[in-house]
Amino acid sequence: MHPNSIAPDQLATWRRQLDCSFASVQAVFVDCLHEAAQLLSPQGLDPYLNCARALGKMGRGAEPVLAFLQEWPQTAQHVGEESLTDVEALLWAMQKSPNSAAMAPLLNTLAAVARRLQGPDPLRRYLDVVRDVMARTTVSIHGRHTTFASPGLPMLLEHAPRLLDVLTVAGLARWADYGARHYQHHPDNQRAYFACQLPDSRAVLQRERHGTLLADVENQLGLTLHALWDHTVALQAYATGLGDGGTPAPWSTHHKDDVGSICLPDVYDDFSERSTDLPAVSGLNRYRVALAHIAAHRRWSSSLVADNLSPLQRLSIECLEDARIDHLLVRHYPGLHPLLLALHPRPVEGACDPQRFSGLRHRLAMLSRALLDPQHGYMDADLNACVVQFHSLLNGSPSSTQAMRTLALQYAARTRRQSDQLAHVYFTDTVVSYRDDNRHLWTFIEDGDEEESNAAPPPPPERETPGLPPRHYPEWDAPSQSYRPDWVSVYEALHPGGDASAIDALLAQHARLAHQLEKLLDLLKPQSRMRIRYQEEGSELDLDVALRALLDWRAGCTPDPRILMSHRPDARNIAVLVLLDLSQSLNDPVPNSHQTRLALGQQAVALLAWAMDRLGDPFALAGFHSNTRHDVRYLHIKGFSERWDEAPKARLAALQARYSTRMGAALRHAAHYLGTQKTDKKLLLVLTDGRPSDVDVNDEQALVHDARQAVQELAQHGMHAHCISLDPQADAYVHDIFGRHATVVDKVEQLPERLTRLFLSLTR
Repeated sequence: MHPNSIAPDQLATWRRQLDCSFASVQAVFVDCLHEAAQLLSPQGLDPYLNCARALGKMGRGAEPVLAFLQEWPQTAQHVGEESLTDVEALLWAMQKSPNSAAMAPLLNTLAAVARRLQGPDPLRRYLDVVRDVMARTTVSIHGRHTTFASPGLPMLLEHAPRLLDVLTVAGLARWADYGARHYQHHPDNQRAYFACQLPDSRAVLQRERHGTLLADVENQLGLTLHALWDHTVALQAYATGLGDGGTPAPWSTHHKDDVGSICLPDVYDDFSERSTDLPAVSGLNRYRVALAHIAAHRRWSSSLVADNLSPLQRLSIECLEDARIDHLLVRHYPGLHPLLLALHPRPVEGACDPQRFSGLRHRLAMLSRALLDPQHGYMDADLNACVVQFHSLLNGSPSSTQAMRTLALQYAARTRRQSDQLAHVYFTDTVVSYRDDNRHLWTFIEDGDEEESNAAPPPPPERETPGLPPRHYPEWDAPSQSYRPDWVSVYEALHPGGDASAIDALLAQHARLAHQLEKLLDLLKPQSRMRIRYQEEGSELDLDVALRALLDWRAGCTPDPRILMSHRPDARNIAVLVLLDLSQSLNDPVPNSHQTRLALGQQAVALLAWAMDRLGDPFALAGFHSNTRHDVRYLHIKGFSERWDEAPKARLAALQARYSTRMGAALRHAAHYLGTQKTDKKLLLVLTDGRPSDVDVNDEQALVHDARQAVQELAQHGMHAHCISLDPQADAYVHDIFGRHATVVDKVEQLPERLTRLFLSLTR
């Protein structure tokens, strides 16, 4: 039915059927019905009006009615008119709950969501996600009366279109499930999560989103950059997908001798243009094209002074210079041409109305396409003349940025229009996604740059103490049986040193115990020797090889000169990492003693290090403590490649205990280092005095479950973890974490002997 064919009596009938007296609804009723008559079938109009009538009778004001009248016809175009039943069911559920205020946000975003889902089944799954979040986050008093609306539901509905740009419906369900589960009792954090303002919200979003992540292909891209461009530069990711200001273009930073960095989107989806027959471009190839374009700029572009140029002139110069770079790319690597054609938009000639829009971007996008595509088909005379000039400049030479500046200014002068100054800019099919923002092209001579100054130079800024960036680790959430991604930040540093002689004094105190252990150490030292054959220089003659060489010589063949052999001890094939809990409780004194638990721990670790050094086992020492999940400290005392000498002894002597015990993150970080050792056996010894805990965790079992999960992760990677606990109450939790691989030292004063003997028994 054409909208102009609607008879006045038909409109009157529909108005009576709607039966809504809101002035704001009556003001748009005719326009809405014209659109509905055009987009809906005759059979779909009655359910449409009946649903709008029911919304008006709910007592929720005019907004739900207005939103439904305006959004449903477009929604039905994408998901089918039969989906109205599912939408109505959710609306009635909202009406019967405290969440009726969320009806308007649901309807206001329904058409935008439908455009991304394209079908009734995906819409039904999306509505199920909304229903699930509503049920789980609506506040229940005493478990019976739901009296407070869901804090996060309106935020979820408001951001749903942008979320579905980067997530599948299944990914959205998992993302929403995480927020509903972890922030059910934290209204402010729940709102922030569903508004994508919390770090873990963005981390889960990153985990669930579709596409190719830069983090997954960074090594491949680095090798490509080095192989094709002989260029080594850091690649950095920036967030995309949910910003209100749109996705920024890639960019490159470098100044003089500084190679700088190349910034690329954190994710690229596969790209396909429905209006063309060109194949889809994978996310990896999109990264390769963007990287090649930036690398070519670094090789062939030069900077220009921008101060005397208008923004419109600079835009024209950037367009021509980008086209020159693409031309040189295709000249050197012809295989890139199909990818460039597939990724470059194809603006339609005449699509921009110069009376309503600023058409400069549209004209430049057409010119850029024409310079790349010989089959562009554009008829504009100025455009085609510029194309001829461009190709003549690059005929047999790379031309230059300065030549592109001249050509661009000439083209801009010939084609400029008064409407180019309009604020309303035409953007359709004008963004070339693989091109960078060209910030490297411009140099600005600001006021005072050319002036001489006799003032003394400012003092140099104070140098900050260099430190490694944090490593982010997941944390296990037992109730949901899933990981919280990138939840814990671990900062590592070299422990400051103290007086190494203090450790020597501690070892002297235990000289008698060391003498007793000496015999046991001698028994554990490798007694057998490994024969190394086929040596040109050695300690003994290898008779078998020597006889074969003699036979070869007599037969007239060249004999093998490697007729000697040597021997070396068959070393123990084990690596050990000792991890010390350095939480505040170690400062507590030992009962009936003048020593603290920390002091006894230092004695025990010093004696253990002495024993491992005597055996020749590669070993490392480290400590940890935590102050919330944002600040877990991992302190290196001795590395695997270090000798047991003054430096590690000085660090061990300076140990200080503070803060809390977030053990799971420390175990994962220790496994990162232990896993690099090329030994058959890898042993992680954990010395602690209490239950895993931290100030930002209320559930005392939460970090116990996480530590147990970390121990299981170590076992999956071939690393054995054993705990030595100084807590008399440790039986209540330590076996939950380490199973049978735990030892509780009831008499703390026996720790030095118990720890060393335990190590020797574990490594026989």
